[in-house]
Amino acid sequence: MDLLDTDRPTPVAERGLDKRRRDPLRLVLAPAHEARGLSGLDGVHLMHDALPELDLEDVSLQSRLFGQQARTPFYVTGLTTGRADAATLNRRLARACARRGWAMGVGLQRRPQPGPDELAGAADAWQRLRDAAPELALVINLGLSQIVATPLPLLRRALQAAQTQALAVHLNPLQECLQPGGTPQFRGGLAALREACDSLGLPVVLKESGCGFSPRTLAKLQGMALGALDVCGLGGTHWGRIEGARAEEGSLPAQAAATFSDWGESTVDSVRAAAALLPGVELWASGGVRSGLDAAKLIALGAERVGYARPALQAALWGDAALDDWMARQEQELRIALFCSGAATPAELRRLHGGEH
Repeated sequence: MDLLDTDRPTPVAERGLDKRRRDPLRLVLAPAHEARGLSGLDGVHLMHDALPELDLEDVSLQSRLFGQQARTPFYVTGLTTGRADAATLNRRLARACARRGWAMGVGLQRRPQPGPDELAGAADAWQRLRDAAPELALVINLGLSQIVATPLPLLRRALQAAQTQALAVHLNPLQECLQPGGTPQFRGGLAALREACDSLGLPVVLKESGCGFSPRTLAKLQGMALGALDVCGLGGTHWGRIEGARAEEGSLPAQAAATFSDWGESTVDSVRAAAALLPGVELWASGGVRSGLDAAKLIALGAERVGYARPALQAALWGDAALDDWMARQEQELRIALFCSGAATPAELRRLHGGEH
């Protein structure tokens, strides 16, 4: 689910709620809506090498993106262009990601069944983002229910107009159950995913939205021609908690959201399971990543690319300089982790810790 993607129609019962309480930026940035401490990252140890046979300046962050060389293994996960207050942040993030060699995801303002006009409007917004950052590695994000409902030729035309490098299909069954106007219609999803992977002409990234992947789910994906899998596990922004905060106090959705506030598979467990069950699939990891050291831990477990959502948005709110400083910090922390592990590249760190798959 996109960080700013809360543009569903508001039921009459909700219209009296305090707008500040329902503001998407406030909800996303509130610490109470993070599944903090549940990512599993605290339990991952990187072995220290007190005698690395390299200099710090020898360390390279170069990685692979859909089989092609990339400057860093970082990305900012899907933000939506669907809200006016997101456009400035999206452009700021896009320019920074292009400048520093990060990839970036961007979403579509949610509609259960996007028609030609809606997709054309989204493509225009995506193109404006592309114009702001021509060198950006851009990934368009769409929900599974929308993939099921949208004819493939229509989707292909919109993505081609946006000049995107890939389509990310997000899975968020818990949120769809809790969100007013949600679309928990996932029947036919596997077939739609296979068709998109086989016929879209672009890499398809399958991603969760904060609840991760269990071995049972991963087994369903074996043999599918995925461009990448982003586990987006439990440990970061939890959309069940956010939907609980959006709901009317004491309502059934609010009570259900509280019950499921820790639902999901941890980021670490998801990465380990994906590395074991989907060898050869490019593995991305997000969900509770808060430092370059966290990124190094996930890379050691098998991740090719590591994503940030809430921390990137928070830095972007402070302006261009603050965002650049935050991104530089993530890169430097990863370099230090590589150096102190005796690894000159992310790929070497994976080999040293047995995470190559």
